[in-house]
Amino acid sequence: MKKKVLIIDSSKAIRFLLETVLGSDYEVITATDGCSAMYLLSKKIHPDLIITDPQLPDLENWELIEQLSESILFRHIAVIVLSSLSHEETSRKCEEYGVVRHFNKPFNPLVLLESINKISDKRLIIN
Repeated sequence: MKKKVLIIDSSKAIRFLLETVLGSDYEVITATDGCSAMYLLSKKIHPDLIITDPQLPDLENWELIEQLSESILFRHIAVIVLSSLSHEETSRKCEEYGVVRHFNKPFNPLVLLESINKISDKRLIIN
């Protein structure tokens, strides 16, 4: 059974790129904003990994990531951030919210895939 990855990004191009890169190894689910993502999570899709931009059109910066990190239901899900914010701010916030890895846009999708595979392998052993 393929592991599930939830991609949350307002950019259609980013969602398409990630679906293309991850689609053969992972079950990819996408959302365009924070509300859509929370709806999917409430429907018990149980992703193994969430990839998100901290700047979503319907929420304040970092709001979704903060909610995920504080939720007893979702804080166990690994989160990767793709951000166009400053590297310093992104690093600080990711550490604060327990994000497993972050990439600044533009990013190399093959390096991202390699990171996802490493995270996925570690989680297989732990879970």
